[in-house]
Amino acid sequence: MENTKAATVVDALLTRRSVRAFLPTPVPRAEVERLLALASRSASNSNAQPWHVHVLTDEPKQRLTEALWRALDGEGRVAETEYPFQPAPDDWEEPFRGRRKVFGERLYGETLGIEAHDAHGRLAHHRRNYDFFGAPVGLVLTVSRSTLASALVDAGLFLQALMLVARHAGLDTCPQAAFIDFYPVLRRHLNIPDDQIVVCGLALGHADPGHRLSDFRTGREPVDTFTTFYGD
Repeated sequence: MENTKAATVVDALLTRRSVRAFLPTPVPRAEVERLLALASRSASNSNAQPWHVHVLTDEPKQRLTEALWRALDGEGRVAETEYPFQPAPDDWEEPFRGRRKVFGERLYGETLGIEAHDAHGRLAHHRRNYDFFGAPVGLVLTVSRSTLASALVDAGLFLQALMLVARHAGLDTCPQAAFIDFYPVLRRHLNIPDDQIVVCGLALGHADPGHRLSDFRTGREPVDTFTTFYGD
């Protein structure tokens, strides 16, 4: 798929996807700044705007990636009990477990050809998270600890806006919760203060149309499965 611009908000929503293979084509800093300025128009509780964005390119991004790989290979992930919020449940309930299973089977089995028993292959793909899937720009989003519950909602609004304006510009993204597993590494390399909490990473760039993942898409539940109408 070519990285064409999305003409409308609807086009941006319909073409936005979590891209896991990027071209090395640089994204100018001025363009990143423009996208962030647009995303900052997002709603937030009492206009608190609790977000902070760390933008990495070139050598700084590579140094962080190498540090994260060392942590993945040696130290292992940080226990979720040490983190101020749980990014994923210990035991997924239905219907979420089923949706997650279908996603994993389609991503690893059908698209990447990695069987369920192939732990090495799955780890190799997971490892690519920490290189932002080859994207030229990596972002790490943090929010204020002091208003954490509402700040996480605000962060979601900010992220959605950023991903949509990126699509409007012909760029692609991938939000990545995997970075939370090694948040102490992020704190050290990005000098993140104690009053800020890491929410996720975000890869930004041009999707690689020649990669086997270029055609990977996920479905959505129909409206009547998640909506209750009152009145006519």
